[in-house]
Amino acid sequence: MHDQLIDLLITGTIDTLLMVGVSAFFALLIGLPMAVILVNTSEHGIYPSKSINQSLGWMINMTRSVPFLILMVALIPLTRLIVGTSYGVWAAVVPLTIAATPFFARIAEVSLREVDQGLIEAAQAMGCNHKQIVWHVLLPEALPGIVAGFTVTLVTMINSSAIAGAIGAGGLGDIAYRYGYQRFDMQIMLAVIVVLIILVMLVQLAGDTLANQLDKRKI
Repeated sequence: MHDQLIDLLITGTIDTLLMVGVSAFFALLIGLPMAVILVNTSEHGIYPSKSINQSLGWMINMTRSVPFLILMVALIPLTRLIVGTSYGVWAAVVPLTIAATPFFARIAEVSLREVDQGLIEAAQAMGCNHKQIVWHVLLPEALPGIVAGFTVTLVTMINSSAIAGAIGAGGLGDIAYRYGYQRFDMQIMLAVIVVLIILVMLVQLAGDTLANQLDKRKI
């Protein structure tokens, strides 16, 4: 029983890390540009555009307002279209990505807005174009906050992956539901909780450490 529990936890942890890792990659790849667009098309941005800013903001707010469980069920047709199934680790990547992307975009937006406007004006005075300002001023200055925000996003995604697992996505949530809840096995339930806590603590520690190092470099 002890060896079976360890095997279950190892398999579940790998599945959870896989679904969260892939989803986080796409959330970063899509969410960060969305945040840059939101900041730069705002009223005081480097290329203001009310229509683009409001349209993107509306889309982000609409997606964020839907609870993850409901979003996952609503996206089943899209998930089947993309990965060919609505069950398993890869099926969870689609709703996890769609849920995490606007969440991270808003957090990154806050970090980008906190960049000293004087630095942007100085770059403009030196003749830097919009692309140079984004790459050499906005992103480097906001990087510690972006890393901290991405860490929060990862923790949220780990929590969401447990919910996804409970309805057939695999991972630690699936183990907790099938072997812990349905079989009334508190040992498995507690073991899954401990593993999830450890995962969250490791992610938070790594994120905080990296963000602090980036702050020291900036100073």
